[in-house]
Amino acid sequence: MAIFLTISPTRGNFLELQRTLALAREGHSLLDKKRNVLVQEMMRYLDEAREIQDKMDRVFQSAYLALQRTNLDIGIERVDEIGFSVPEIDDLDIRLRSIMGVEVPEITWSPGEVHPIYGIYRTNAALDKSYLAFREVVSLLVRLAIVENAIYRLALEIKKTQRRVNALENIVIPEQEESIRLIEQVLEEQDRESFFKLKRLKSRGGTKKMF
Repeated sequence: MAIFLTISPTRGNFLELQRTLALAREGHSLLDKKRNVLVQEMMRYLDEAREIQDKMDRVFQSAYLALQRTNLDIGIERVDEIGFSVPEIDDLDIRLRSIMGVEVPEITWSPGEVHPIYGIYRTNAALDKSYLAFREVVSLLVRLAIVENAIYRLALEIKKTQRRVNALENIVIPEQEESIRLIEQVLEEQDRESFFKLKRLKSRGGTKKMF
């Protein structure tokens, strides 16, 4: 109704509304497909996040058990010294991948061969096990950060896409359909009036010829 009240009921506007409605329906279909693809991608990332978290729980448990054993064997102070000597990770490669227009970060990390940063003096096998386990934890944390960031970005885009789909489905398309229906009624009424006028004119013309 709102659109109809601001548009004259002419055939040109009627055809223009029909074109606009066709575009709105096409846009609705494309947005609906986009939303479905984004939801599928997000579900895939959610499954991956659960797998990473489950694996991380197991690795963390193994790492902490080994660390506790090491603390008892060589002492907490020695473990702290070794811990402070571990270098920071600075070889992460961050790239962006587009999923239906949504830029999702991808991080690659190639730690290479494992070389303990401590000597064998005053250390034991439990420390080696803990060191390897925590390196695996770091790798899992990197992957989990990627997945959670992707989930966040996809969720935001799904929410925006859903709003657009709802607006087209519940407001724009129904209003345009109603406007087209009302203009069509006006045009049909105008056609009927024109037909009756023409019929009366023809009837009057025939009567005059008789006289």
